[in-house]
Amino acid sequence: MLKCYNIMKTNIINIGNSQGVIIPASLLRKLNLSNKSSIDVDVENGSIVIKPAPRQGWEEAAVQMHAAGDDMPLLADTQTDFDKEEWTW
Repeated sequence: MLKCYNIMKTNIINIGNSQGVIIPASLLRKLNLSNKSSIDVDVENGSIVIKPAPRQGWEEAAVQMHAAGDDMPLLADTQTDFDKEEWTW
């Protein structure tokens, strides 16, 4: 777990009809986040918690792999006698 010991003070600001917080670039770099990164925001124990959304970029990577023909199974079909004779699908 990433711990931050240098507390950075900031203010809540108006952004259109909503409010927001400016996150310092140094914190974004530590989490490998940028302008368009997806995040999850939650409240835990009276604190606002911001976490990178899991699996960012996977969809784009899968499209690129398929286009390059690099999305084939690594192993051949490995059915066993149990799979063929006893298992009910």
